[in-house]
Amino acid sequence: MSTEAQDVRRVVQSGTPAAWTKRALDIMLASVLLLMVSPLALVITVLLKLADSGSAFFVWNIVGIGGRPIRSYKFRTMVEAAETMEAGLRQQGQNEMKSVYFKVRHDPRVTPIGRILRRYSLDEIPSLWSVLKGDMSLVGPRPVRVVEAQYLRNWHYERFAVRPGLTSPWVISGKEKISDFDEIATLDIEYIRNWSILRDIKILARTAGYVISGRNY
Repeated sequence: MSTEAQDVRRVVQSGTPAAWTKRALDIMLASVLLLMVSPLALVITVLLKLADSGSAFFVWNIVGIGGRPIRSYKFRTMVEAAETMEAGLRQQGQNEMKSVYFKVRHDPRVTPIGRILRRYSLDEIPSLWSVLKGDMSLVGPRPVRVVEAQYLRNWHYERFAVRPGLTSPWVISGKEKISDFDEIATLDIEYIRNWSILRDIKILARTAGYVISGRNY
């Protein structure tokens, strides 16, 4: 981890005014959002249970701050055996991303309801609980799953100087256009080294527009 990233980590994670401000912003906005979307979350849970007999939630193990594994939750948007199928899809060369992340625009594992949830980022609603717990932040590098860590390069680990986020510079810079993880990591590291509360607020505002547009996939 670079000296610059270590300095930012001390600012964001220690008991400094900046750290408390970022954490307060996370708690305040996550709490408000959870209250606002709780009726919708209930409807989504019922629809997912009616669609098939599987769980309404997807438990994903991700790499948290400092590289430690943490557990978070999303609404399930894929078939139950999705992660088992991923290895085969990677071997078939169907990954549209380069290296770490896995993404296929017309992913055969995604359910019909899942496509709608993903388009408007509604599958992320349960992750707000991880923000309240302090495992994640509203803004930060997008999570890397533990199973994806094997594809990371040494310099990528600077991304874990701060908490992973529900949104990130990658999302607002063109998530549908940037497929190279090295480019994503570069955006994240630049964010870490130049972090500020004002920048977080700007990213959140732009993310709101992105979510409403339904351009996610």
